[in-house]
Amino acid sequence: MQSDMETVHLLRAAVVELGLHSGRFAQQNGMHPTDVRALIALMDARRAGEELTAGRLGAVLGLNSAGTTALLDRLERAGRVRRARGRSDRRKVVVEVTDSAVELGRTFFGPLIERSLELLRGYDDHQRAAIRDFLDGVRQAAAEGAHTPPAGTSQRES
Repeated sequence: MQSDMETVHLLRAAVVELGLHSGRFAQQNGMHPTDVRALIALMDARRAGEELTAGRLGAVLGLNSAGTTALLDRLERAGRVRRARGRSDRRKVVVEVTDSAVELGRTFFGPLIERSLELLRGYDDHQRAAIRDFLDGVRQAAAEGAHTPPAGTSQRES
């Protein structure tokens, strides 16, 4: 059990360090942390071949309509996003991340991504699958707002 708690504490420490790293990126580029989260959501959508409307992006970020508009206006003025007509439905206005914003992120986060890939190469396929399953499970638990501990555990363990 202690080893399991050490793993959870290491994950928490990694999340904190990733947040600090993201914060440095935001600060160096005159951005708010929510701006960075928006760019990540837009890059994820781009990678998946999906289109995000302003409303959908706002929902993903937990912003109301006014907050989403202010965010997009700020990012558009900075040249990080653009509003465009949807590919499949030209009536729809979608938000796209610009190539320059992708390159900005790649320049800053690239070394961390490469180091992470290098670490993963040290594991076999089965181990990498277990790592993915674990991280996806933690992501899902966080997304669900897991406020209650699993049966048989104590809140004091954390």
